[in-house]
Amino acid sequence: MSRIRDNYDKSTAARFEAWYKGEYDPFNERLPIRPLTENELNKDDERPRIDREAILDATYNRDSNRALRVSRRVYRILSLTLTVVMIVVLIWMVQFLPGFGTADNPVNNEVSARYISKGVEETGAINYVSGMILDYRAFDTFGESCVLFIATVCVQILLRIVPDRSGRKPESDRLYEPKNDVIQQKVCVILVPFLFIFGIYIILNGHLSPGGGFSGGAVLGAALILYLCSFGYERTERFFTVKTFRAVSLSALIFYCLAKSYSFYTGANHLESHIPLGTPGNILSSGLILLLNICVGAVVTCTMYAFYTLFRKGDF
Repeated sequence: MSRIRDNYDKSTAARFEAWYKGEYDPFNERLPIRPLTENELNKDDERPRIDREAILDATYNRDSNRALRVSRRVYRILSLTLTVVMIVVLIWMVQFLPGFGTADNPVNNEVSARYISKGVEETGAINYVSGMILDYRAFDTFGESCVLFIATVCVQILLRIVPDRSGRKPESDRLYEPKNDVIQQKVCVILVPFLFIFGIYIILNGHLSPGGGFSGGAVLGAALILYLCSFGYERTERFFTVKTFRAVSLSALIFYCLAKSYSFYTGANHLESHIPLGTPGNILSSGLILLLNICVGAVVTCTMYAFYTLFRKGDF
């Protein structure tokens, strides 16, 4: 059994598995060390900057490493192939789009007429815009919510403060945030409750009046940012931390995905969804639109707050 394991560890499959898991290092005992020339030994460089690429070029003979050359070549080929495929698919799909401005385009006839004539009956939402984006075109709205979440993740990867090996974090804006600003704090105590109530009102009435998850989430995010600027991270983290952000965003996106997947499946197969639309005009109406507005508002709120905290280098 041990012989089989040893043979596998030396095989190409094992190297590929290690590369896939991030455990394979082409520099580990595979690169010959290039001796320094006399000019390089006598060169006195007192610059404090550390250039990793320069150190690797000066220490290792990377051009003779076959594994590294193959890895770089495969990476470039795959990147170029993916880019070309995406361009070809997009150009190919454009050919099937109707001509711009022609009278028989769906946007100029049955689509808009269907939204207006059948919108309240089929969605239960008095607000035609909410009925359109959260029922007829809910798949697009889900993509927009996912884009916001992915953008937040990218900002976290690029700007989040990471502790060093000793566990200490670099200096952040937490040291310079305003403290004990009486005027700002008193104004915040008055405004923030009204902002939260107004944001929740916009979200819950998005199917009845202008508003919805995007606008209501923006108001709630602004309220969180105002509270953070007035009282600092220590008090804000009593109720909103990075764990809160992850739990709220992930739960909202998962519920949105499952709810609309069920609706899409029943609609595509002409099945009864058994989701009551209620009486148009009531707060508990419009089927899933009310719940989807809450999900979108939660994602927008978390995204706005996360962007602000990360861009000011304050971390969560």
